[in-house]
Amino acid sequence: MQELIYLDNAATSFPKPDSVHDAARDFYSTYGVNPGRSGCDLGLTAEQMIHDTRKRLSAFFNRSLVDAGKPKDPNRLVFTLNATMSLNLIINGTVKPGDHVVTTKMEHNSVIRPVNHKVLQGAEATYVTADADGYVDPQDIRRAIRKNTKLVIVNHGSNVTGAVQDLEAIGAVCREAGVPLAVDTAQTAGVLPIDMAECHISFLAFTGHKGLLAPTGTGGICVADDAEIEGTIYGGTGVRSADPYHLQEYPYRLEAGTQNLAGIAGLAAGLDWIDQRGLDNIYHHEMELLALLQEGLGRIEGVKIHGTTRLQNRVATLSMTVGHYDPSDVGTILDVEYNVQTRTGLQCAPLVHELMGTTPRGTVRFSVGPFNTRADVEAAIKAVAATAADRCSTPDRCSAVDA
Repeated sequence: MQELIYLDNAATSFPKPDSVHDAARDFYSTYGVNPGRSGCDLGLTAEQMIHDTRKRLSAFFNRSLVDAGKPKDPNRLVFTLNATMSLNLIINGTVKPGDHVVTTKMEHNSVIRPVNHKVLQGAEATYVTADADGYVDPQDIRRAIRKNTKLVIVNHGSNVTGAVQDLEAIGAVCREAGVPLAVDTAQTAGVLPIDMAECHISFLAFTGHKGLLAPTGTGGICVADDAEIEGTIYGGTGVRSADPYHLQEYPYRLEAGTQNLAGIAGLAAGLDWIDQRGLDNIYHHEMELLALLQEGLGRIEGVKIHGTTRLQNRVATLSMTVGHYDPSDVGTILDVEYNVQTRTGLQCAPLVHELMGTTPRGTVRFSVGPFNTRADVEAAIKAVAATAADRCSTPDRCSAVDA
């Protein structure tokens, strides 16, 4: 079988570093007990690993861990299963009936759907639009804020076009208005440096299985020291079991039940891998390949790139279409005939496609990862060129798709 060319890293990074697989397997096989539920050595070691990973992630996102030379409590870094769960906890924990939310048309369904459900329950929402390249003007967010606005929530990096929003400017607007800012970093955590303190971020939602190179089923929320959020899940914590109500201190306020021990061990190993290679080095490698991919696809007759083509304020994600042909058909041909794996359709971000005029069929999305090579990109360009030429040279096939 022809070797797989995996260009769907915006969905999940693949492959993972061997060290991530090894750490998850080895830690779980040695210390795979219930953390925080036992005073035995195994349980204490498991709990210490989780606590150490909290500290590392708090520092990674700069939650102002040091105050007057003294380390702050890292327990406001709480673990979840993924960014979607994190965003649901943030939205449900801050927005009530009668409240107003400001978000954008660049969002993923993990924001759109929970916000819309809050609207069904009596809240209000404003979806700020973006320009033709997919960038939101921070002043539009300022103009959308009302007296009853309780949350501004924005996507840092688009999973459709790669456009990266100006968090520092948006954060300044929110700070001036006294409104908490929540940020969806699903596409940027582990890819770009994110400074919660500098950008005045109140709630940062992240997932482990993308840029942080961790196993699936990992993610979390980093809660700023001055941010307020209500817990909306309740259950066992392993602490003060006689209390009839869920604990309010962090991390228990937003955590309940047994943690994904193997996944968090793998997440710690993903952080190690990123630290060893350097965040900037990984990003520059991915963007060099994106530039090559974008240039090559742009030369192919019938190919249209949607969204921004700039190489600044961007992650290594690109959406394109071939003529009027259904993106799902193009993606299937790339997969079956050329072993190039992409993502097709609306990518769970329908409002972005409405802005780009690519509904209802969507696009073919390419997303580069740290393990992709120049040879991968060149092969993908050739596959798209052959696919475009083949479909245009066979009128009955073209007309069948158009129909």
